[in-house]
Amino acid sequence: MQQEPRNYGRVHEPGDPVDNSGEELGGYSGSGISPEDERTWSMFSHLSVLAALVGLMPIGALVVWLVYKDRSPRVGFHALQALWYQVAWLVIFVAAGIMGFFLTVITLGLAIFLVIPAGFLLGLVPIIHGCYAAYKVYNGEDYRYPFIADRIDGVNRTI
Repeated sequence: MQQEPRNYGRVHEPGDPVDNSGEELGGYSGSGISPEDERTWSMFSHLSVLAALVGLMPIGALVVWLVYKDRSPRVGFHALQALWYQVAWLVIFVAAGIMGFFLTVITLGLAIFLVIPAGFLLGLVPIIHGCYAAYKVYNGEDYRYPFIADRIDGVNRTI
């Protein structure tokens, strides 16, 4: 069964029909921030992956989620998605580090020439993917990380 994409409380676009007072209906229902701010904060939640460069990867997405989860469903979704994506990569980094350590010990240090470049390349993947997601979100597309977005939707979905 194909699932409809979430609209995050979007009511109408500017230029849509007017209400009884003659004013345009627009904006997000129940959202305390403008659509531009939603795009910006959603982008920042994905760009928080850059905090990995200083060892604080999931902290930025967590802060954005805690601040905006009740104010904007869209920002909350993107921040939670970025948070779980970054946590998943932390688990991958730890597992890869342990495997790299044991591989290096078993080969008496020779594997270090393979482990260090592989670790560097592995570290680039979430940074590039997070920047790509931030770019897409800022341009108005609701970017969804594979697997993670579906799990978050499953938690937030009411039947």
